[in-house]
Amino acid sequence: MDFDDPGFRELIDALHDGVYITDADGITLKVNSAYERLTGLRAEDVVGQHMQALVEQGVISQSVSLRVLKEGKALSLMQSVSQGKRLLVSGTPIFAADGRVRYVVSTVRDMTELLRMKHERDELQQLKQLRNSTAKLHAGQRDDLLDASPVADKPASGRVFMQARRVAASDVKVLLQGETGVGKTLIAQYIHKSSPRAAQPFLALNCGALPENLIEAELFGYVPGAFTGAGSKGKRGLLELAHQGTVFLDEIGDLPLPLQVKLLKVIEESRFIPVGGLELKEVDVRIITATHHDLRTMVAEGRFRADLYYRLNVVPIHIPALRERSEEIQPLLDFYLAEFNQRYGRVLSWELEALDALTDYAWPGNIRELINLVERLVVTCSGERIELCDLPEEMRVARSDVDDLLPLRKQVENLERRLIRRALMQHKTTREAAKVLGLSQATLVQKMKRWEQG
Repeated sequence: MDFDDPGFRELIDALHDGVYITDADGITLKVNSAYERLTGLRAEDVVGQHMQALVEQGVISQSVSLRVLKEGKALSLMQSVSQGKRLLVSGTPIFAADGRVRYVVSTVRDMTELLRMKHERDELQQLKQLRNSTAKLHAGQRDDLLDASPVADKPASGRVFMQARRVAASDVKVLLQGETGVGKTLIAQYIHKSSPRAAQPFLALNCGALPENLIEAELFGYVPGAFTGAGSKGKRGLLELAHQGTVFLDEIGDLPLPLQVKLLKVIEESRFIPVGGLELKEVDVRIITATHHDLRTMVAEGRFRADLYYRLNVVPIHIPALRERSEEIQPLLDFYLAEFNQRYGRVLSWELEALDALTDYAWPGNIRELINLVERLVVTCSGERIELCDLPEEMRVARSDVDDLLPLRKQVENLERRLIRRALMQHKTTREAAKVLGLSQATLVQKMKRWEQG
């Protein structure tokens, strides 16, 4: 086949999806212009290169071509490229007359925007479920939201939910504190939906995500012609739209000082002036705020108004980082694995060594990082179990670092635990697992009970 033929080149360049062709040895032969556009890679960067070399160089995260060559059948997987895009790559083998794979032709489609839209849809669905659960709660039924939570019965999260439930009945100001990704928005929604304002709007604004003028316009609204580019009919702000409901201001520590003055006026007088306006508007809203900053330090440094800080910090609720509530990691992993299995039509389960590594991992991105990882694994894993080798390198390295720093007795105990779990996976019953390991069944069961209690 002449891949340099102008007619062939014109044909594949007319396709909207990317095309990537390799030979039977995994050497790149041809890519089309759509592939270059989708990945940001040039043809000269990849043509003539072995797919394994491109993976090792970090140019692509994994190769469907190599998998197709290995398994001899069509496959699809999600691929990440250096631009941060998520691509769906489908590889199809082209067979020679003798039945051997001659070429692999892969089509590439950009899934980044679709996945973002799915995330937004999922968030809306979660909010809808939250509303339904709280409606039942106000009707005097069981608190289904807490019952459905995989961590509501755990000590750390249980305390947070109980605090939120106690403050929900009044309009007292609540300041949610904790690292990014710990679930501050979820707790704010729970407070709103457990309050007398539950039937009214819950609107959120991230104060660190927009420049000062846009935050002001979003929060307070504006009158016609207030500034260049303003709509001819003006716009109502979140405070007005959330009348009798709740406004959640995330990352309140990033709110510029001039807007802190206007927010303080809303809190003290329940009224404000829209951007470019002259008339005061009356408003009845509950304000819940959240931050990962130390606001007390910011007050001392003059970066946050002391009067606003004391107004907002009536009831502080601290949400611990995920690494501080390690007993919740496995329930969360199981919960989101089941959710994404159902969404993507998979039946994956955890290999125990992988589960141990994830339990030991520090999770700097907290629950948000955990959710993203589980979804990625469900989409990309080819087998029926998620194994240690499927995890990102930093999680595998973290596992070995943790073991290296532990006392010898603890390392021996961890090794015992992994070997026993592996034996149980392979042999199903404690009797057979104990026999393979050279233990009595009673000893094996006793060790397992000790770990559960610890």
